[in-house]
Amino acid sequence: MLTIGSRVFVIPVMAAALLTVGCATKDEVEHAQATANTALSTAQQAGQAAQQAQQAAATAQQTADQARSEVSALSQKVDALAAMHAARGPRD
Repeated sequence: MLTIGSRVFVIPVMAAALLTVGCATKDEVEHAQATANTALSTAQQAGQAAQQAQQAAATAQQTADQARSEVSALSQKVDALAAMHAARGPRD
């Protein structure tokens, strides 16, 4: 009888202990929420920084394309001048 009585008492105590081990305190929940909020804020800032970097890269690409176009135009002018110079022949 003693064994049955002690089991009746021990089982609920163990169950309560297991349930309380799995529960978080209010402070722990608030800390976890604050950590999640910080992570979300950091992720949003990273997203904004990535968008700004993408815009800067697009601007740099446009500048490079413009410079390439100008170099090509100047190269054509130099080739035309060289052809005119060659057609005149040597100067006396």
